[in-house]
Amino acid sequence: MRDELSRVKPEDFTRVPLREALAGATLPPETADMTISQLSLEQQTAILSANLTHDALYARVLNDVIGLDILKSWTLSRTLFDYAGIEAEFQALVAAQNPPNPQLKSHSWLNTAFITGTQSSYPELAGIRTAILGTLWIMALTMIIAFPLGVGAAIYLEEYAHSGNWLERLIETNIRNLAGVPSIIYGLLGLAIFVRALAPISSGALFGINEANGRTIFAAAMTMALLILPVIIIAAQEAIRAVPQSIRDASYGLGATQWQTIWYQVLPAALPGILTGTILSMSRAIGETAPLIVIGASAVIFVDPSGPFSKFTALPIQIWQWTARPQEEFRNLAAAAIIVLLALLLMLNSVAIILRQRVSNRLRS
Repeated sequence: MRDELSRVKPEDFTRVPLREALAGATLPPETADMTISQLSLEQQTAILSANLTHDALYARVLNDVIGLDILKSWTLSRTLFDYAGIEAEFQALVAAQNPPNPQLKSHSWLNTAFITGTQSSYPELAGIRTAILGTLWIMALTMIIAFPLGVGAAIYLEEYAHSGNWLERLIETNIRNLAGVPSIIYGLLGLAIFVRALAPISSGALFGINEANGRTIFAAAMTMALLILPVIIIAAQEAIRAVPQSIRDASYGLGATQWQTIWYQVLPAALPGILTGTILSMSRAIGETAPLIVIGASAVIFVDPSGPFSKFTALPIQIWQWTARPQEEFRNLAAAAIIVLLALLLMLNSVAIILRQRVSNRLRS
């Protein structure tokens, strides 16, 4: 019930009433003010039956009642080329442990239930839906924050800052140096500024959303935006610099102002290059783990994120957490999650490349 329906932290699950611990779930009225420890077996069964799907309930019965357990797992290559050896190992395990109804069968860790399921303490029930949603929320907010700031900074540096004074040179030098700073440094910066100093904003408390601290999707997105901002600025500068000066001169000759020239002539011509830099920066951000660990992303969370001020986890965090577990089955889950992360990265990049290609075709026509 904690893994499937809980809306509170695991340590609070047994202490708070069910109307809070299982908020949004269907509950018998007489159980709303009870804690999970006060429920009878029949009441627990009634709540699970009313809130879980048939497949989820069936999986729970297999694990919690019948006692389905994984003795050992083998790799695909071993299965293909040494199945006889696997059978011999299986028979030895059965003889040593004497489990009830032992079976040797193939199992794909990457399946629909894995992608759509939530986290679980059981490897055969664990899923990555919460981590995928957290990753998508972070990437969307990161792009919303970093893209206009990065392009705006590039426009200023290339089109307006021509005096060559010490301040402009300092900004240029720092931007290029920041592109090579290790990502964990950005994590420390995000922890100090967005999680702690700006906690009322990043937690949502300033907007009437009651959260315990600033370790939210918003803080993660701000940190990731800082991380990729230098890459976007440098790529946008190069793209704007590559626009021929003759285009600007022609626009000025027709009476356009500098801003009209930038908006209607320079930016459309530079947009394919700007989007290329954005794709590269997005590819870096989606796989970053260190900054998210430093700012305090949740390694175990059972609730899907519902907004910028929600607690979160992300696919890189989930992969790191599973690879740190001693059980071999969780390392198999980590391998499956890596494939999903790569597929997600290719999908997002494909969308950006298609968008860039359409803009380029429109400009040519």
